[in-house]
Amino acid sequence: MGQKINPLGFRLGTTQNHHSFWFAQPKNFSVGLQEDEKIRNCIKNYVQKNKRISSGFEGIGIARIEIQKRIDLIQVIIHIGFPNLLIEGQTRGIEELQMNVQKEFRSVNRRINIAITRIEKPYGDPNILAEYMASQLRNRVSFRKAMKRAIELTEQTDTKGIQIQIAGRIDGKEIARVEWIREGRVPLQTIRAKIDHCSYTIRTIHGVLGLKIWIFVDEE
Repeated sequence: MGQKINPLGFRLGTTQNHHSFWFAQPKNFSVGLQEDEKIRNCIKNYVQKNKRISSGFEGIGIARIEIQKRIDLIQVIIHIGFPNLLIEGQTRGIEELQMNVQKEFRSVNRRINIAITRIEKPYGDPNILAEYMASQLRNRVSFRKAMKRAIELTEQTDTKGIQIQIAGRIDGKEIARVEWIREGRVPLQTIRAKIDHCSYTIRTIHGVLGLKIWIFVDEE
């Protein structure tokens, strides 16, 4: 069962929480969901365009974006892993981002407020680790080397276990296949175990690869 369901949805209300906090009538729910998606895409596009090239990380370095909606305010908290333009520019960068999102959002009644939280151990987050592996595979590094390097980086963050799975035309082979590796414990069927999970799409010259990462953080 743990393999057939999203590990985050499986643990909602126990060890995992929603990334969006708001209430709406059933008929307005789809509109609110599209608003969240628009805000997240706008932030990711802005960071991608304005990131510092000298940071040494090819991805955008965003672990997750939390959205809390009130009647007249939308509070957005960005959990970010690496110093880039948003943190380097401090207030100016955040104000510019707020203006961009507000312009895209086109809401007169509600104000958008953006805050940034720095993650102490970025490679302990599956989204940032997936971006790192994607950049390695695009640069034609062997998938086994990329997997082992990702596991080494995760072990430095004191996690209890990690599992990585890649599917598709790996290394440009004609027949698609699935390869996976696991280090430590990853108890997918234990609800009290806090597991971070992400699915990531990698576009390479040979086609699209699907990447999944499970990280066993802690047990309650």
